[in-house]
Amino acid sequence: MIPILDLKTQYDSLRVEIAEAINRVLESSQFVLGPDVAALEREVAAFCDCDYGVGVASGTDALRLSLAVLNIGPGDEVITTPFTFVATANTISHSGATPVFVDIQPDTFNIDPAAIEAAITPRTRAIIPVHLYGQPADMDAIMDIARRHDLYVIEDAAQAIGASYKGRRAGSIGTVGCLSFYPTKNLGAYGDAGMVVTDDAALADRLDLLRRQGGKDR
Repeated sequence: MIPILDLKTQYDSLRVEIAEAINRVLESSQFVLGPDVAALEREVAAFCDCDYGVGVASGTDALRLSLAVLNIGPGDEVITTPFTFVATANTISHSGATPVFVDIQPDTFNIDPAAIEAAITPRTRAIIPVHLYGQPADMDAIMDIARRHDLYVIEDAAQAIGASYKGRRAGSIGTVGCLSFYPTKNLGAYGDAGMVVTDDAALADRLDLLRRQGGKDR
């Protein structure tokens, strides 16, 4: 039987590099937010054509903290797609806001901008498009809607790191972009991890505070 996803073969091709990286961290004893994390943040942000990258524990945490730094909570509505992993809707509910599901486009399986427009109410604060299966959503139309209605756009690019939309990286177009490094994702981690990318320095600083439980650099 040929496995659909063969993580063992991927590991074998990188075995030496992975061992060196793990041993370097073990020798430094900097297991949380050390220099290797900072280097990864810089490299991923640059790869995504963003100014800042903030590493977090998972793609779910990337979504959760993004909602938090944008002050989205009880009484708010966030428009998204039901055709994706449940974490997208769960993080909206966890914030206290209400997920509002709209239909998808039958040819791309991504959120339909026309359906977004029809679902906007005075309580709508943000849109979370999901770039499903590595195929970016129609971001021109989504960003136009967001500008006209003064809404945040949180890109769920968990399945789309490296994908491009009209020359721009997935995750770099909205207010923030959320990435996942779950082992089965395009760029998988040894365990689980995620990152938020953005061009907004103030949001990046607040994301850093939240992931440190409100603390500064030690």
